This record gives sequence, structure tokens and C-alpha cells, in this order.
Amino acid sequence: MRTALVIGTGLIGTSAALALVGRGVTVYLTDHDPGQARTAAALGAGTDEQPEGPVDLAIVAVPPAHVARTLAEAMDRGAARGYLDVASVKGGPRRELEERGLDLTTYLGTHPMAGRERSGPLAATADLFEGRPWVLTPTPGTDTEVLNQALELVSLCRAVPVVMPADAHDRAVALVSHMPHLMSALVAARLEKADDGAVRLCGQGVRDVTRVAASDPAMWIDILNANPGPVADLLSAVAVDLDDAVRALRLLESADPAKRGEGAAGVETLLRRGNKGRGRVPGKHGAAPLAYETVAVLISDQPGELARIFADAGRAAVNIEDVRIEHATGQQAGLVQLMVEPSAAPVLSAALRERGWSIRQ
Repeated sequence: MRTALVIGTGLIGTSAALALVGRGVTVYLTDHDPGQARTAAALGAGTDEQPEGPVDLAIVAVPPAHVARTLAEAMDRGAARGYLDVASVKGGPRRELEERGLDLTTYLGTHPMAGRERSGPLAATADLFEGRPWVLTPTPGTDTEVLNQALELVSLCRAVPVVMPADAHDRAVALVSHMPHLMSALVAARLEKADDGAVRLCGQGVRDVTRVAASDPAMWIDILNANPGPVADLLSAVAVDLDDAVRALRLLESADPAKRGEGAAGVETLLRRGNKGRGRVPGKHGAAPLAYETVAVLISDQPGELARIFADAGRAAVNIEDVRIEHATGQQAGLVQLMVEPSAAPVLSAALRERGWSIRQ
């Protein structure tokens, strides 16, 4: 791939453009908002000038509702030799393209499983896709050259290709992305009019659960509008579980020991199901996550403190598998939770204590 046209210079389009430019590809940028394309160009994502002829690959990075129209316009003017989109829903746009009677041999629907709470070109990074799954949804009619171009794009962005049918993709993202986002929003919505005293007690748990609720509502309306059925099916199943949870909790209020026992069993069943489901979420190496030990360290909110603690862990020859920071409300301090292999936890704890760090159990 020597040339590419990125249509839509939001977070995903600009991030892909930055990655391609960094690998020596000439990238042309266009957007319905010319100012946004100019911003992406100023960030080094390519040029907002138009190519003189067809490019090797056109990457359509617009909301799902606009994918078919944007692709059709690009195909009609012969903008590229191959076309793909990066929308988060795949089945609907492809069916709309088929209804338009377009030749789809040069088109491939894709979806990089990466993103941030922020949107727009200023939030873009060249490493956004690194190590992340990038779904490709070819059909028997997809031209081999277009599939190869898509695989090259994924490689240049240092992502991991995953091939699956379009409708299977849509059901999968409803489960792992779209439904969880709505659940996060539902929890966060409970905080909207909550007492200030209660909100001040927010800890890392509620921060983790509500993190994605900070995303742009307009973007998510576009996504959910394109995949409502699978998401509604999942929420219906969640509603059944919620009814069971409410019933179990009401039983715990009973004065009857038998009913309280039934309620406790119901809550335990739900929590254990949650344990099993969480255990299936892939870890950093792709397989089921290992059981890491946590070393919690008190850290002050000062420049260089994180760098110092990581350097001290490196001197102890301990690999940090994961890290979380729990901020103390109203204080210039917090807890850094360092996840390491169980055998390394005592080594790390001793080494950090020796270097003056305060270890918390």
C-alpha cells in the first residue's frame, strides 16, 4: 500500500491515518467538516489536499448511518482500487449497499476494537490499535486483493486480524461493547441527582463501572441506532437477572430465616455467575487471565513518582503485569495497585519497602 484516502477524520480515521503515515504511506484526508480534516493534517495524519487519481485503499471512518452513502459516493467517483469501512456495526451497512446495487467485490467491512472516551482528531494516536483485535468480515465475493489490503492495513496499525461473518460480529459487539456501555450509563445516571455526600464516597469501583459513560452521546446514538435488536435482546436478559436480584434482596429483608436463606442463595448465585463470566475475559496475553497478586503502594501526587516506582520495580527484576491507581478523595495521594505474578509479590513488596515506599495490605 502506497496511498490511502481516509474519509472521516474523527478518532478512528485520524488514528489510522497517523499509523499509516508513520509507516511511509501517503494519506489523503477528507471530512464533511473541512476544519476537522485540516486539524488532522496539522497533527501529521496526512494532507487535506485531494489525490489526483485513485488511491490504493479508501478507508471510510464515518458513523454507521452514513457508511453506505459515503461508500457509494466514493465508489461512484472511482476514488480507490479497494474500499473498507471501520464502523462498529457491519450487517446493516452491507445490506444497504447491496440494496443500492453496487459491486461489492472491492469492498470489505471491518471494525477495529479500539477507542477512547474522547472523540475527534485531537484524541487520535498512532498506537490506538496496537495489540487490539481488528475484525474483518469478508464474503465469498470479496476480491482477494481487497482482503490483502485490509490485512496490510491491520498489520501497519499493529492490530490483530479477526475474521468473522458480519451478523456474528454485530451480535458479539452488542455483548462486549454496546450493552455494557448502556449498563455503564444506567449506573452513572443514578449519580446525577444523588446527594453530594454520597457522591464524595465514590471509589475505584464506581469509577471503573462508569468510565465509558463519559463517551459522546451523539456517537453512541448512531451506534445503537444501527444495532438495536441484539442490544435489546441482551438487555431483556439482563432485566430478568435484575428482577431475580431484586427478589433475592427483598427476601434478605424478611424476618423469616428460611426466606433470608433463599435470598442469600439467590445473591450468591448471581455473584458466582459474575465470577465465571469475568474469568472468561481475555487477559493481556489473549488467553484467560492469570490470577495476579496485588501489591498496593501509597503514592503522593507529585511529578515523577510513578516513574520512580516503576524504576524500583525494574531494579527488583519484577515485571508489572497490570496497574491501577485509586485516588484518595480530597487528598494529594492515592494507592497504586501493581499486579504481578504471585511468586513475585513478596519480592516486589520487600524491594519497595527497602526503597522507602509504604506498602498497604
